[in-house]
This record gives sequence, structure tokens and C-alpha cells, in this order.
Amino acid sequence: MTAFAASDGSDGPLSWQWEIRGVNGRGLDLRLRLPDGLGALEQPLRAALQKALTRGNVSLSLKLQRAAGGAALALQAEALDAALAALATVEERADGALAASSAADILALRGVFEASDTLHVPEVSNLMPEAEALIAAFVDMRRGEGAALAQVMSAQLDRIAELTEAASETATLRAAAAGTRLRQQVAELLEATEVVDEARLAQELAVLAVKADVTEELDRLRAHVKAARDLIAGGGAVGRKLDFLMQEFNREANTLCSKSGDAALTAIGLDLKLTIDQMREQVQNVE
Repeated sequence: MTAFAASDGSDGPLSWQWEIRGVNGRGLDLRLRLPDGLGALEQPLRAALQKALTRGNVSLSLKLQRAAGGAALALQAEALDAALAALATVEERADGALAASSAADILALRGVFEASDTLHVPEVSNLMPEAEALIAAFVDMRRGEGAALAQVMSAQLDRIAELTEAASETATLRAAAAGTRLRQQVAELLEATEVVDEARLAQELAVLAVKADVTEELDRLRAHVKAARDLIAGGGAVGRKLDFLMQEFNREANTLCSKSGDAALTAIGLDLKLTIDQMREQVQNVE
């Protein structure tokens, strides 16, 4: 299920931006991008995400920034030591001919007192409440998308139910026509031969009737429609269960087409397969 959420925070010259994005996925795949120095944040973030989510490819990132002009000045020890050593050498060679250097003069030397490259990071304990609020906003967005998907899938289930009943009516008409046609064929067979194994004939007729009967397929389609509606109404993480149901829907529709023996029933079966396939695409978005 796709979703996005973002937030930001600051502490003095330091600011940061949170982003979390999610796309469809069969399982839960978490990817975290954190600044150097905040590795301790990864485990609590993963735990919070795993508690809130069960499915999807989710990326969470945190970026730190220091405001322009907000860099802290720091005494660079190595540069200071080098400057003092050089100054001592110069004074020794000058043999007192130079004026004494002040501390301000030394600090003014390039590299001795400059902005520190070290970016101090905020405490994990201060960042986690922001992260939890971000995840909650992300989940709310997914929940809103889920409600919209529920309406779409409910309409598709209504269509599947309509086609199932249409298939039932068509199968009944087909059975009557097939029965008349079969009786005519049997009568013609009996007229064409003097020896008929009535037991074998009855057995073959029973096999034909079983092969053409789609009652079980229609009953299972009705049961799957009810099960899918119950899952959607119940809410929660039902994506995997719906995904399994879509496979069962498709299996029954395929069997219906293979047994149809009738153009009208085959057309209904193909419409069923199309609607089921469209619904399966939506199910991939459900957590």
C-alpha cells in the first residue's frame, strides 16, 4: 500500500528532516537511511515499524543539516601545536629581535581556530517521539487509502456475485437444452443398433452429467464472495488472506470455463476471470 509522511525538527543551529515512504510488497521490507553517529536509532526504529506495519516496502530516512553560519568554532589542537613550534623556532633564530606574539595573534593564524567539521547529533531519546509520530501519520495515510480500496473491492465483489448468479441461471438453461439434445442422440443411437449395453450407457451418461455440472464451482464462488466481504468488513491486516482467496476465485472461474460447453456460459466465465484479475491487482495494495 502506497503512503508518504514527512516531518522536521531542530535544535539550535542543527535541523533535521524525516521522510517515510511505502509501496506495495508481499512482505514487510524495511530500509533505513540514518546519518553517521545515529546507528543506535536503527533498532528502536525497526521495532516501531514492525509493530505498526505488516506488509509493504517501506523506506525511512533522516537527514541532518547545520544552519549557515551556525557552525561552532573550535580550537584545532594539532594546528595550534604546529603554530607554537614554528613560532618558537622563529623567535629562537631572531634572538629577541621580534616583538612578542599575543594569544590573539596565534588564534588568528589560519587553521588554529576554525569551524569544527564535527556535526553533533541529537539524542536518540529526543528523536524517537518524533519518529513514532511520523509512523502514526504514515499509518493514518495507509488507513485512508485502505478505506478507498475497500469500496473498490466491494464493488468488484458485487460484480463477481452478479456474474455467479448469471452463470447459475445460464447453467440451468444449458442443462435443459443439453438434456433434450442428449435424449435425441440416445434415441438415434438406439435406432441405429440392435445391441445396447444399458448399464454401460447409463454409466456414460452419468459421467457426462458429472463433467458438465458446475454446481460445486458456483457454490464455492458464492462462499468465496462471502469470505472476502467478511475479511474486508473485519479490517486489519488481511492482504495475505485476500491474496489467497483471489487464487481460489480464479481456480473456480477456470473450472467453470472448462466445463461450460456453452458459448453464453463461457462468456460469463471470461467476465468472471477479468473481474477477478482486476480485483487481484487491488488486493496487492492491501496490507
